[in-house]
Amino acid sequence: MVVEKSRTNVYLDTNLKEQAKEIYSNYGLSLSQAVNMFLAQSVFSRGLPFDVKIPNDITLEAMRDVETGENYEDITLEDLAK
Repeated sequence: MVVEKSRTNVYLDTNLKEQAKEIYSNYGLSLSQAVNMFLAQSVFSRGLPFDVKIPNDITLEAMRDVETGENYEDITLEDLAK
C-alpha cells in the first residue's frame, strides 16, 4: 500500500519539541511518526485522543499556590507514610 505524504510546517515551542523528541525516541519513534500517530488517533476517535478539561476553581487555586509558593510546603514520601 502506497501512502501519499505531504509536508506541513508547524511552529513549535523549541524546548517542548526537544523534550517530546526525547520521549518518543525511547519508543523508537521519530517526531514525525508520533505526530502521525496523534493524527490517526484523532481521526479514529473523531476528536482529540485524550480528555481536555478546564480545571475547577479549587484546582486552579492549588496550581497558583504551587507556582507562587503560597499555602504550600514540601513533603517527602516518608512524611506521607506516617
